[in-house]
Parts: sequence; C-alpha cells; structure tokens
Amino acid sequence: MSTESNAAHCVLVTGGAGYIGSHTCCQLLNAGYNAVIIDNFSNADPSVVDAIETITGRRPALVKADLRDAQAVRACFDQYPIDAVIHFAALKAVGESTAKPVEYYEHNLLCTSVLVKEMHSRNVKRLVYSSSATVYGMTNPVPFREDMPISAINPYGWTKVMAEHMLTDLAASDLEWSIALLRYFNPLGAHPSGLIGDDPNGVPANLMPYVNKVAAGILPDLPVFGDDYPTRDGTCIRDYLHVLDLADGHLAALDYIYKHTGIEAVNLGAGVGCSVLDVIHAYERASGQKIPYHITARRPNNADSPESYADTTKAWRLYQWKARRDLDEMCRDSWTFARTRLTK
Repeated sequence: MSTESNAAHCVLVTGGAGYIGSHTCCQLLNAGYNAVIIDNFSNADPSVVDAIETITGRRPALVKADLRDAQAVRACFDQYPIDAVIHFAALKAVGESTAKPVEYYEHNLLCTSVLVKEMHSRNVKRLVYSSSATVYGMTNPVPFREDMPISAINPYGWTKVMAEHMLTDLAASDLEWSIALLRYFNPLGAHPSGLIGDDPNGVPANLMPYVNKVAAGILPDLPVFGDDYPTRDGTCIRDYLHVLDLADGHLAALDYIYKHTGIEAVNLGAGVGCSVLDVIHAYERASGQKIPYHITARRPNNADSPESYADTTKAWRLYQWKARRDLDEMCRDSWTFARTRLTK
C-alpha cells in the first residue's frame, strides 16, 4: 500500500506501548497509517507514547484501558474508526507462566476473546495476531515450518496454541475474516534513536533487557539457564531478529490482510540460530563492555527447548518479507538504548 492509501486506515494496536508494539506503531505512523494504542501499562511506561511522537513526528491516539474490560474496548471502537487490529496485549514471561499458570490462561485468552467479540460486532474482521514460536513445542525438528503440528511446553505457549485454535475456528465460521497468525521468534535490538527499547518493569525475564541492565551497571551479572543442552556450546539456540524487522513484518502482514481473506500462520524469524553465549559475545563487541555471567540450573518444568529457529520461506512467498539486520546491529542498537535510557 502507498502512504496515501494507508492514511485512510485506522489500526488499533493492543499493547502498543510495549516493546514490539511501540516499534510497530513507529513503523505504522511512518507508513502513513493512523494508529490507536490501547494499553493498561502493566508492563510499559506512558513516556513511550511521547517517544513515538518524537521519532515519527506523529502522535498515536491513546486509550488507557485493560483489554479484558469489554466496556472499555467498546468505548474505544466507539471513539475511533478502526478497520484493522494488531493484537500484542498479553502476559509473556515463560518462567512466570509456569509459576502463575491460571493468571496467564485467564489474561491472555480473555484479552483475545473480548477483542474479537467486539471486532465481530463492528464488522471489523482484519486481525494480525501476535503468536509465538513456542507453539512448535519440543518434538518438531528445526527449522520450524508452519505446517508442523503445534503444541507447547509451558502455560505461556499453551495460551498461544489455544488462541490460534480459537482464531482458526473463528475464521472457519465466517469466511469474511482475514487473520495473520504471526509466529515470531526472538526479537532483540531497539530503535536506533535509543528512545524506545525493551525495558520491562522489575527484573527482566528475557535475555537482552537483562544484558542491557548488566551493561548499564543496574544488575551485577547475567544468569544463563543451563549449559548442558545438546547444542554447540551447551546453551540454548534461538532465532534472533531485530525488533524493527519484526515490526516491518507486521506491516507486511497488515498489507496482506487488507487484500486477502482467510487465515494464515506465518513465521517471522531470521532463519538462523544463535546461542545465548553468541549473543553475550556480540553484545560485548558492540558495547565494549564486559558482560559478567554465571551458569545456573535450567528453568523448571523443561520450560526451554534446546534449539529453535524458523523456516522463513512462507513469509517471503506471502509477504515478500525477510529479516535484514544482523546480530551485531541488534546488539549495537540495544547498547544505544541502554546508554540513552538506562544510565541516566
């Protein structure tokens, strides 16, 4: 779509003040879309909206509300001419999900069901859903393809599997729906401006925000959960992609669902695997900082699979999308964010 034609579209971004949501909002606004963020700021800072405006020169509309609140969601649709939704809002920490499974099931599935009920009532049937590579479980061989059976190894992953089933059944029941199930892998990096990045509340559950805080001197060292996996250096291997590449993938999916009906699951990844130690060493090169780390036990309940990376053929075939930024660039931009936002 051209920038001019995008200006006619109003996209609701649930969880749009979060890490991936905020970068996607930047790309949406730069591409000419109108964006509305709905966020309860349970794991984001309201200053992110100001940063989005500074980066893009445009301010997204903001609704501060919990997506589980059907009345608030209804009011949002009353106020804005929404014609498509990108749905990020969810609890997302794998380790926390094993400690608080009921909270994860209740939150993530209710958010999605409330949202799609309201969309259906408004005849807004274009949805880009934030799924996850965790749906490939433990038994599929790498690289993961979209036609493989899905399962999960932790409650967070099961919420994504269940939501995918819910949306697949919805699309089968009403052929007017157009839904992209984006199974993305491990986003790293930050906006090159340093104004937005991955800065969760409390102690980080994901690798790069933890590394950032170690590099910034906020945390003493990085725990590495296990070095006895059947991988080249014993640490888990993941498919890391730059958050801006991931955001661009959401715009490519959005363009696709404006032109096609039905439902498609699509991997968004770089298509190559890097170990935890690979990331640590790349960050040290990018930052000039030594990242102290210590090996600790694996996370409980087999929460982590040894190796995960994507077959990205379908993303190119449907969306003409591929990841373009490498691990060094992810680490450079992460370090820029750490210096800009965390060391003040």
